[in-house]
Amino acid sequence: MSTGLHPLVVLTGPTASGKSALALRLAMAFHGEIVSCDALQVFRGMDIGTAKPTPLEREAVHHHLLDVRTPVEQFSAGDYQRDARRVLEEIRARGALPLVVGGTGLYLRALLAGLFEGPGRSDPLRRRLHAIADSGGLAHLHARLDRIDPAAAARIPPHDRSRVVRAYEVYLSSGRSLSWWQARGGSRLEGFRWLKLAVHWPRPDLYARIDARVDAMFAGGLVDEVRTLVARHGPGAAAFKAIGYREVLHHLEGRWTLADAIQAAKQASRRYAKRQCTWFRVEPDLDWIDGTGGLEAVYREAAARVTAFLEP
Repeated sequence: MSTGLHPLVVLTGPTASGKSALALRLAMAFHGEIVSCDALQVFRGMDIGTAKPTPLEREAVHHHLLDVRTPVEQFSAGDYQRDARRVLEEIRARGALPLVVGGTGLYLRALLAGLFEGPGRSDPLRRRLHAIADSGGLAHLHARLDRIDPAAAARIPPHDRSRVVRAYEVYLSSGRSLSWWQARGGSRLEGFRWLKLAVHWPRPDLYARIDARVDAMFAGGLVDEVRTLVARHGPGAAAFKAIGYREVLHHLEGRWTLADAIQAAKQASRRYAKRQCTWFRVEPDLDWIDGTGGLEAVYREAAARVTAFLEP
């Protein structure tokens, strides 16, 4: 039965689970446009290491929120919420089906559920927390966060300085944890109804897909991509701390061999996938599709679910 709300399909889940390829086929089959939900694909020039859609794929299907910042610029969950909601309204006006595609769980939550109304930025507190991280190590600050907000510590990578600092800043500013504030919710996306899909792979299969993707990235020119980006922007951009990029930087600096960098990128990607799986296990109303039957079976199942979802 029609509700008057515009349909929206979400394809999310861990890295290398097949989201982008599935989204491309669904978009072509259902007159859709793809809205990236990836914290790194927003950066221009970071193409190979983020598995960004190719020019041919972008020509086949309209993609949004790719290449909207340089690697030295900031882009937050709040920025994503604002820009993605604007894009969704534009897609709705064209009568197309929006497909939100990506594995950045915080961005997806910001888009659909809204951002929490927590305490604002405190520069003195941030300077103090950065000093703690500098003197005792970021791992020490992350361990302290784990004691006061274990849920936030579980989903924030120990190397993600800005998010670790922000989570601790929220606690010190308000006396409440970041998770407490986030549970209060924010402004829910209005005017849309959504179907959320993800592909489930047994862990050995997922890890094999991750390893194959990392090998393909290095074979496809990731080292040259990083070399070009560093020459253009310098090595200090926060975006270059992303998986793949930081390992290549270590290699270019002479700290690691190429083989070491590849192995480290695989290991970091597997750990990231594990954190993503933890996040998405508690994502509300997420429908999982079994990937063990192969990608063609996944597409048929996803297409059937989208068809049922779109029925009036």
